[in-house]
Amino acid sequence: MAKYVAEGCEVLVATCTGGERGSVLNPRMDRPEVWADIARLRAAEMDRARAILGVGQVWLGFVDSGFPEGDPLPPLPEGCFGLADLDEAAGRLVAHLRRFRPHVLVTYDETGGYPHPDHVMCHRVSMRAVELAADAAAFPEHGAAWRISKVYYHMGGHRARFARLDELMHEHGLESPYRERLANWHQDERAGRLTTFIHCADYFDVRDDALRAHATQIDPDGPWFAVPSAIQKLGWPTEDYQLVSSHVETAIPESDLFAGIAWQPDEEFAI
Repeated sequence: MAKYVAEGCEVLVATCTGGERGSVLNPRMDRPEVWADIARLRAAEMDRARAILGVGQVWLGFVDSGFPEGDPLPPLPEGCFGLADLDEAAGRLVAHLRRFRPHVLVTYDETGGYPHPDHVMCHRVSMRAVELAADAAAFPEHGAAWRISKVYYHMGGHRARFARLDELMHEHGLESPYRERLANWHQDERAGRLTTFIHCADYFDVRDDALRAHATQIDPDGPWFAVPSAIQKLGWPTEDYQLVSSHVETAIPESDLFAGIAWQPDEEFAI
């Protein structure tokens, strides 16, 4: 996102929930007053991250489902995002898609990246909204239909990336945070799905600053930052995606989310 903003692209982040049932994952923030004010704090964190990245941001207004744990898993709480009516939820996103008119949409894959019910629901809502935004008969109150040219899944958490960073950490005499994960990760279901590799190492420091802005969620001394930026830039300088839908011609592998999209002199690209 920071790379494309720097190149003059408009970027809009649509946030589905307020994170009201989220955990405090930073030990320095694990205090009663933080837990008691988590929704307001997470909104403020999002605002700081948005400013660091230089993106626009909107709230869809749904309530966090929480991450269910136990055996058997407990039911999701009434009224949460994970139980929302799919078309009603997609309609809220359709309104923003038709107003913003993006050329590209990036979202979670069908697993949600990891199986948080709100991540999975975000995937479902995103894909349904892409379909409905292009249908003039759907939600006419939200304006003229808009067809998004390309849809991608973010696929950064694949084994090849972690294995390369792990290798470089050992070469530099550093303790890798990925050793145990790699030892138990024998097959990479994402390996064959990667199509698009965006070179953005120059913006990794901006990315990390935006992550640290989410202070309740990110431990600055934890595994997110265990691999030095220089090693990340050397070992895996791209952010990686799967192209899942395209209405333009393109060639795989890609190095640009806008590959194949014709540029007009009076038009700004938008994600």
